[in-house]
Amino acid sequence: MTPIIETSDKPPRERILLTAHDLFYSNGIRATGIDKVIAEAGVSKVTFYRNFPSKNALILAFLDYRHQRWISWFRDALQRQSGCEGQGLMCLVPVLEEWFDKPLFRGCAFINTAAEFADSFPEALEVCRRHKQDMVGIIAELLPVGEFRFSLANAAAVAVDGAIVRAQLETQSPDIKTALAGLALILSTFDRVSETAYSSQPTHQ
Repeated sequence: MTPIIETSDKPPRERILLTAHDLFYSNGIRATGIDKVIAEAGVSKVTFYRNFPSKNALILAFLDYRHQRWISWFRDALQRQSGCEGQGLMCLVPVLEEWFDKPLFRGCAFINTAAEFADSFPEALEVCRRHKQDMVGIIAELLPVGEFRFSLANAAAVAVDGAIVRAQLETQSPDIKTALAGLALILSTFDRVSETAYSSQPTHQ
């Protein structure tokens, strides 16, 4: 992921959103009050509420922004993996390692949000679901077209989410490496299943 963005020269709405993004992701949404966002963004309360009529409105804007930012990074990181073509799901391991190694890594913002709010904020939960669906779609692109493509992509996404949570819990590099090694084992198994399923598909002359 990209580092914290300098906000001092941004318009007020963007400044508020970028400030909220960094605070919500680093400290948690419930733990971050509106007054903290206003102070860090350097705006007045009037300006804040003119742009975001409620904290919930800001949370939804944060999730939308985070989704676009993370998905863009995810696609770019996959493309940057040299020789990734033909590796299948194993491309995900170095991509996640790149993210986990970032000093600002605090896990998945969408898993964190779902854990904080559960069913009490259904609009936010729906954004989280859509984010995960888009992630599955990108993972599916790493697999050959076939009957089990999206089933395997869904399974791989579950493994990825598990690795993200494990990495979030660990603070030492060797422990993160263990999480990545476990993920690699799971994904290599899925790749073998995909290859077997693909090779068994009937060919049409």
